[in-house]
Amino acid sequence: MARLDPQAEVSEEDSARGLRLLVLEAAFSSGGGALTTGVILTAFALHLGASNLMIGVLASAPFLAQLLQLPSILLVERLRQRKRIAVLSSIVGRLMLGVMAATAFFTGTIPLLVFLGAQFILCGLGAVGSCAWNAWLRDLAPEKRLGQVFARRTLWVTAINLLLGLAAAMALDLTGEGSLARDVLFAGMFAAGCITGLISARIVAAMPEPAMPPPRAAVGLSTMVAEPFRDSNFGRLLVFIGSWQFAVNLATPFFTVYIVRQLQFDISFVMVLNVLSQVSNILALRYWGRLSDRFSNKSVLSVCAPAYILCIVAMIGASQVVDADAAKIWLVVLHLLMGAAVAGVTLPATNIALKLSPRGSATAYIAASAIVTAVAAGLAPILGGLLADYFTERRLGLLLSWTNPRGVHELPLVLTSWDFYFLLAGIIGFYAIHRLTLVTEQGTVDPREMMTEMFNETMRSIRNISSVAGLRGAVTVPPSISRDAQVRQRLERAQAHRDAASG
Repeated sequence: MARLDPQAEVSEEDSARGLRLLVLEAAFSSGGGALTTGVILTAFALHLGASNLMIGVLASAPFLAQLLQLPSILLVERLRQRKRIAVLSSIVGRLMLGVMAATAFFTGTIPLLVFLGAQFILCGLGAVGSCAWNAWLRDLAPEKRLGQVFARRTLWVTAINLLLGLAAAMALDLTGEGSLARDVLFAGMFAAGCITGLISARIVAAMPEPAMPPPRAAVGLSTMVAEPFRDSNFGRLLVFIGSWQFAVNLATPFFTVYIVRQLQFDISFVMVLNVLSQVSNILALRYWGRLSDRFSNKSVLSVCAPAYILCIVAMIGASQVVDADAAKIWLVVLHLLMGAAVAGVTLPATNIALKLSPRGSATAYIAASAIVTAVAAGLAPILGGLLADYFTERRLGLLLSWTNPRGVHELPLVLTSWDFYFLLAGIIGFYAIHRLTLVTEQGTVDPREMMTEMFNETMRSIRNISSVAGLRGAVTVPPSISRDAQVRQRLERAQAHRDAASG
């Protein structure tokens, strides 16, 4: 094992080598994550016979584990050895994937509890390690190269996630449900995740760590975290974040269960939907980023958040369609839309939290946002799992009829099981959107104005798409966007100067 002690001085050569290793590490860590998280993790739990409650608890683990980042701050400040903390927590955490792999060959409650416990240990140590990892990278990477390095890292992560997602879908297609071959497949994926995770830890251990500066005067965690909650405007944002995370995580962790158990589709189809959603997310991310710069984060959220919630509610439509192929097409369309919409929620939500954080106190404000997210997103799937059996035994039927001279046309609507979750998530989601309207952000415009501009730009692209010049225009940023952003920034600076003068 390479030395884990921090270095008093890190040369430019060492720093460049560390950044190259950072990109290489992404290939192994993302490969392991692609084989052991998300749809694969839920599918493995279902394969082991997990109940709805256990699926909910499993989905809550990554969020609840984030609460450990708060004591991790104290651990990093006391030990002041970020690489040692990141590497050791990664090794022990990734070994839990090996434990989870072994449960594939056993049945009963005990293996499921071992599986769940290992996941919580993995997520908890991941939260501890990420706290040290993020602070370490901030000191290692030169600020002028941060964008370039993380762009390359993101490219690796995205490509590997998509390729392994498709490979996993094809492999699952070749194995029968409940078969020994599927036992071996799940065990193999988690064992591979364990191995690639350990390789990732070895690469991280070879990266240089600059020594931390001398400690400053200690500030109590309670004092630091309480400040954002006393800020009225940021408090309204926290209410939006909490209710939004609760609504989304009440429904989305159970998409796999809904598609496999209620709709009776193969798990490989779920993997394909997941891949399509990721592709849509990637393609839309840059577009929403441009719009948030031109208008405001709140304006983008006001469009994307309702679209995402409507897609969740529209999942009900798949259970109302008799034809399986039509239901699959419906799910494909919804996942493409959800992938694009969630890109327009995640990025602006992060940006608006940063924007509303006062200079010098951003850490405390972002920590408060993370706490609210962890609690809301962690409790929602547990509550969903607890109520699953209740909704399974309930049924709501509505009959819509249309009468015309040719006769009577009837459309039955029957809500059962997970349909209720999607409807309930929609109600809570629209409450969250209402709370967003109470948040004040400078530069916010009427969402209808942004929608009009989006429509006009799309129509211009369609009209010009047949020419080479049109193709070039479709992939470049219009000068008006940059010009409007510059004008808005100048107005904000002028407003800030006036406020400072009046103060």
